[in-house]
Amino acid sequence: MEDIIIRPLISEKASADVEDRNRYAFVVKKTANKIQIKKAVELVYGVSVACVRTCIMPAKRVVRHTKAGVLAGRNSSYKKAIIDLQSGETIDIYGNI
Repeated sequence: MEDIIIRPLISEKASADVEDRNRYAFVVKKTANKIQIKKAVELVYGVSVACVRTCIMPAKRVVRHTKAGVLAGRNSSYKKAIIDLQSGETIDIYGNI
């Protein structure tokens, strides 16, 4: 179950969701469904989950202009899970850093 959650997603928008709506974002395995994600979050963090929303983020092309010239590449796609917790529950994401 623990291998379903790859890492928490830390961005400006995700941090605002934590403060305002008690929502947490995670990068999860692409093959995981909502029920598996819910069980994994409850098992790993010891909280009760109210709602799970998922979306697959598409791959993006990346172009960097450097001294050596133009470097082109791409970021791979990933599955994002947005978790709503029951009221009064929190996850300490920054505790393990």
